[in-house]
Amino acid sequence: MAKVFRPSTRESSILSRIESSKEHARRRSISAVKEHIEALSNSVSMKLVENSLVETTNKNGMEEQIYKCLDHMVYAEDFDVDYQVAPIRNLIPNPHIVSLYLTSFVIEKLIHHKDTVDIYGSDEDIYHCIHRQVKQYIP
Repeated sequence: MAKVFRPSTRESSILSRIESSKEHARRRSISAVKEHIEALSNSVSMKLVENSLVETTNKNGMEEQIYKCLDHMVYAEDFDVDYQVAPIRNLIPNPHIVSLYLTSFVIEKLIHHKDTVDIYGSDEDIYHCIHRQVKQYIP
C-alpha cells in the first residue's frame, strides 16, 4: 500500500505565504500600469522600433495599439491575463507579468495590425527589450 504524503502545517503555511506574495506582486504590478501607461507605451514602442524588432509604417499607430493593450490588461480579469500569456508563460523563469503580457500581444496580435510590416527576433529578444522598459516604470 502506498504511503500518503501529508505536508505539515508549517510547510503548508510557508507555501501559502509564498503564493500570496506572488499574487500580491502580480496585482501590484498590473495596477501600477495605470500610473505610467502613456510613458510605458511610448518607450516600449520606441525601443521595439529602435532595436529593429518591429518594422512599422506608423510608429504612432503602434504606440496606440500598445496603449490599448496595457489599458485592456489593467481592467481585465485574472483569467483573461492568464489566457493571453499561456502560450509563452514558460519563455523565461520567473517572468514579469506586464512584460510577458506585452510580449504575447506583440507576438500574437500586433503582427496582424495594418501598420506592422514584420516582427523580427526571437520571443526572448522581444521579451527582454520590453522588460528593460517595463522595469524602469514598474518594479
